[in-house]
Amino acid sequence: MGIYLTIVFYSAIALVILKLYIKLTTGWCYSQVCLKGKTVLVTGGNSGIGYETAADFAKRGANVIIACRNKDRAEAACEKIKKETHNQDIHYKLVDLSSFASVRKLAEEINQTEDHLDILVNNAGVYNVGNQLTEDGQQLLIQTNHYSPFLLTNLLLDLMKKSKSRIVNVSSLAGMAAKWIWRN
Repeated sequence: MGIYLTIVFYSAIALVILKLYIKLTTGWCYSQVCLKGKTVLVTGGNSGIGYETAADFAKRGANVIIACRNKDRAEAACEKIKKETHNQDIHYKLVDLSSFASVRKLAEEINQTEDHLDILVNNAGVYNVGNQLTEDGQQLLIQTNHYSPFLLTNLLLDLMKKSKSRIVNVSSLAGMAAKWIWRN
């Protein structure tokens, strides 16, 4: 019976430490800064964190561009954000981050259609895709999560220099787990 109590005790301590860590390292953005006149590009903005980020920017009045792979999901996300926020300046552009050509095409479109870009959120990513290779000969995971966001950022830098721009690179603990798995 003593071993079970020890396991329960240490499990409870581990849970308290985990809860404390999460409480101290995460939080909500309570900013209500007006973003009218600002242009924001969010990759992977049709679902998850990207969707919530795009919706928050839209709620604050920004011109939001959602960049993602799937046209139907992009249109649905744009319509839902418009309905929720009453902001009609929500648009989408198609991009496949597993293709450098697609990233270059997106950057070219943004550079031609926008006169400034205030916030770039590199959010889109993949995980658990094995050792697949892209048409560019790179591993799918590293190209989608790292190389393509880097390329997109660099291709948009001149546009972003026209205003006091921000670049946000979103990551998750899944990256830490993958790193740990690959190491072992």
